[in-house]
Amino acid sequence: MIDGHGDDIYSYEGIRVNFSSNIYAHADLSKLEAHLCRHIDAIRSYPEPSARSLEKAIAHECGIDADEVLVVSGATDAIYLIAQAFRDRKTYCVYHPTFSEYDDACQLFGYEERPDGALCWLCNPNNPTGRVVSKDFIREVSSAHEILVVDQSYEDYTDYPLPQPADMLCQDNTILLHSMTKRYCIPGLRLGYITAPADIIRSLRQQYRPWAVNALAMEAGKWLLENKVQLVPDLKAYLQETQRLRQNLSRLAGIECFDTQTNFFLCAIQPCSAAELKEYLAREHGILIRDASNFRGLTPHHFRVAAQTSEENDALVAAIAQFLQQR
Repeated sequence: MIDGHGDDIYSYEGIRVNFSSNIYAHADLSKLEAHLCRHIDAIRSYPEPSARSLEKAIAHECGIDADEVLVVSGATDAIYLIAQAFRDRKTYCVYHPTFSEYDDACQLFGYEERPDGALCWLCNPNNPTGRVVSKDFIREVSSAHEILVVDQSYEDYTDYPLPQPADMLCQDNTILLHSMTKRYCIPGLRLGYITAPADIIRSLRQQYRPWAVNALAMEAGKWLLENKVQLVPDLKAYLQETQRLRQNLSRLAGIECFDTQTNFFLCAIQPCSAAELKEYLAREHGILIRDASNFRGLTPHHFRVAAQTSEENDALVAAIAQFLQQR
């Protein structure tokens, strides 16, 4: 994994507002926290070797069979598992710029990158751009590769129509990745799942280590599903606020903001670097952004932000304006 990922708040002191993580920052987790406290004795016993009870709950919600679901310890865990399981395919391809772990996982298992690679990775909505591709485009890409992995970790942060697990089972070479971490704003618990045809899930399960998902993460996942928890209270309003922030930043001389269909978006600053801006915001304003220069295909000028409250967003715009005035 490359250094410089988002949400590196542990590297700084005094951060008040975190724009660097794409996860909704104001979720009320108090009920989940209370539930986990009541079930803290789960740490005294081994969890299920495979998270079958949670897989059944997810399958019920998705309208598919439990044999078409594999619960994992976060979407990144799924990425490395898939790269390991299909390493005999030997070649891969990725649509850049995007999440670096697709490249890292394939390189770890000895793949060669080629435009017609057997194993293809597609992030949708894409990180760091926030762009969403159509179902028709996904079908087109699927037909050009032996295996297509569509990472839908940010599917709960867009109102753009996305493939549902039941829709994709007819495509026998397509795997969907889902992040409960992001859906429920619980990055510390590491929880996600894969949906795919049963034969693919069977192959992945044979490669997956036992006890990969801890007991508290499983308990959280089941409780969140059973209680139909919604932690992003008004997605439409949140996306509208994202566009307002993007427009306000775009008005600043020296800042370019790119289109998005999610709660985060990519920017570029000129003539200075994103690293300079990041350090200034953290040091002078207690604001953290994502330096996106280490995404393959981007430049030292690119950074990413995820919208917060209107007051916090206005504070970000004012702080960047102040930085630009000092250059």
